[in-house]
Parts: sequence; C-alpha cells; structure tokens
Amino acid sequence: MRASSARRRWSFRLGSLAGIPIYVHLTFFLIIPYIAFVAGGAGIAPVAQALLLVLALFGCIVLHELGHALTARRYGIKTRDIILLPIGGVARLERMPRAPLQELWVAIAGPLVNVVIAILLYLYLRASGGLASLDQLQPESLSFAVQLFAANIFIVLFNLLPAFPMDGGRMLRALLATRMEYAKATRIAASIGQLMAFLFIF
Repeated sequence: MRASSARRRWSFRLGSLAGIPIYVHLTFFLIIPYIAFVAGGAGIAPVAQALLLVLALFGCIVLHELGHALTARRYGIKTRDIILLPIGGVARLERMPRAPLQELWVAIAGPLVNVVIAILLYLYLRASGGLASLDQLQPESLSFAVQLFAANIFIVLFNLLPAFPMDGGRMLRALLATRMEYAKATRIAASIGQLMAFLFIF
C-alpha cells in the first residue's frame, strides 16, 4: 500500500479519483512490448485482446488501491497518490492506522473490492451462459470476461497471503497486534513474510 517518493519521480499523472492523484510508472509500459512479443505470432486480434485485458486488469487494481485509500480516509488518513507499476499498484498513505482493527479494515478493503468485481463478473457470466467456457482448458479459448473473472480471483488469493508488507501480511500484523505489542507483531509478520519469500524463490 506504500511506495517511495523515488517511484513518483519516474511516474506521470493520469488523473484523479475521489480526489486522489493516479500516476503510472514509466516501467508500466514495458508490458506492451512483452505482450506483443508473446502474442504476436497469433496475429493482431489476440495482441489487441491481451492489451485490453491488461488495461481492464489494471483498472481493477486501481479500484483495489482506491478501496484501501477510501477506507483509510474514514479513519482520517489521507492518501498522497496511487501509482501503477508493472507488478500491480500501491497507494501511498500518509501513515498507517494506529489501531489494529483500523489497519485490518484498511488492509482487507482492497481484496474485498476484487471480491465484489469477481461476483459481478460471475453473475454476468451466469446470466449470459459464459461459464460454459470454463470447461475448456485452453487459455486462448476463454472469453474476456472469464479471464478477467479469473484474474480478480487470483488477485484476491495472492493478496491474502500472509507475507508482510502485502495485504495479507498487514492483516496478520493487525490481528497479532490485538494480543501483543505492535513492534512484536510487526517482527512476527515480517518473519513470516521473509519465510514465504524464501519459499517462492525455492
């Protein structure tokens, strides 16, 4: 949810939502040649659909970060900006909530936004009969809506991993902080995050 000021210097402003500036980092555009390279052999249409999917996915990520920001605003915490990166987005809060339960709500708000998006997409697919494409295992045969639905499910599951400073790690720290000192809760959450990072590398 946080980003250093160095990232801001390499970003340019897209606009604002709810009074919060939205920036995109220059490295974000590395995605475009990568997608063109991966899907280029299949023709222009698959490349265009892949780019559209990426843009829609990052729209969901903006809403995810906006969920963090607006929940933090309820507790009197301002958000400096939201920055889009190739690996996702970050909301730069002026500070983290001091009360553990407030931090828990701020951390969980982002994934909850993606849960709502996934539910809406599921209802649309169910009404339109688009769920039938889930029986087909080839990714290229899945519809745009199915791919976006699956991507939002992945975002939820990935962000709920208890790896600090990800959302799941902050949720874990908040829960631990209700029963112990904040500094100790942070150390435990950070240690679990390091262990998970090691497992991912392994």
